[in-house]
Amino acid sequence: MPQSIDQLLDRAAELLAADRKVALCLLVKATGSTPVPAGAVLLVDDAAATHGTIGGGCVEAELRRQVMTMISSGRTGVLHFELDHDHGWDDGMICGGSIDVAVALPADGRTLRDVADAYRRREPAQLGAIVDTSDGPDDDTVRQRYVLDLLPRPRLLIAGAGHIGRALCQLALELDFDVTAFDDRADLLDRCFSDPARRVAGPIHESIVRDAIDAETYIVIVTRGHRHDAEVLKAVVEKPARYIGMIGSRRKVQVIMDDLRAGGISDEAIGRVQAPIGLGIGAITAGEIALSIAAQLVEVRRDGYRSPVRGPLNLDAVST
Repeated sequence: MPQSIDQLLDRAAELLAADRKVALCLLVKATGSTPVPAGAVLLVDDAAATHGTIGGGCVEAELRRQVMTMISSGRTGVLHFELDHDHGWDDGMICGGSIDVAVALPADGRTLRDVADAYRRREPAQLGAIVDTSDGPDDDTVRQRYVLDLLPRPRLLIAGAGHIGRALCQLALELDFDVTAFDDRADLLDRCFSDPARRVAGPIHESIVRDAIDAETYIVIVTRGHRHDAEVLKAVVEKPARYIGMIGSRRKVQVIMDDLRAGGISDEAIGRVQAPIGLGIGAITAGEIALSIAAQLVEVRRDGYRSPVRGPLNLDAVST
């Protein structure tokens, strides 16, 4: 599973507490076709171990090589990489894009832990990366700051621990969702779901609303029956979730929606529900249906996407 940003910051703080050196590498600009977008974070420690990723492959190996030199000299800066064959690395890259990576040398582990703690509390947080840059050997060094805006990690609440719920859980974890599964069958949850997914046993429609449902919450309703689906949807349909989806045939969906309207639920709230659920890829098996749902979650998550990185902000100018 990919390491989340709070895990990376905790690791950096641990290294600093042990009097180790660590470079924080923040992908601040991605142009064209690139493996990962701006905002990706990679740590390189003084033993050349890496944590996290900015896309892997030869570019990451070259970044590590250059960063080790920067750690030894105490130097920071912004590194530029063209993702093609021109660098003569062991394996060429033909993505056709380019990336800029700010390499900072944090010294305050407490600040990193504070950012990690805020992220875990689902509070908006900011991670700063301060670097020294210059346009040439005879130019002044300019201290600049990049800021990574950390919104709450997308949280997926899966109502139902059946085959589709289990398959979706694995996909969502790979996609960096914070996953919680709900079912009234505790033995099924314990047998079929494992860490880092959280498991909550009990009446699903009662348990799911005890979680704080916010604008970065995604809810997928895939219980074992019509009645349970209807109960859960009624409990969450007016919550401020980013996404609510329910499995079912068009006939089943229509019956449940009519019941909600009869119970006083507004057309606006009902219109937000994705049902039938998932993208239309012709899915048949549980794994395929889970894949179609995961794809729809990503589609919603990336709608209106903007880079989470701001900067550079010039802090001062120091003559060399």
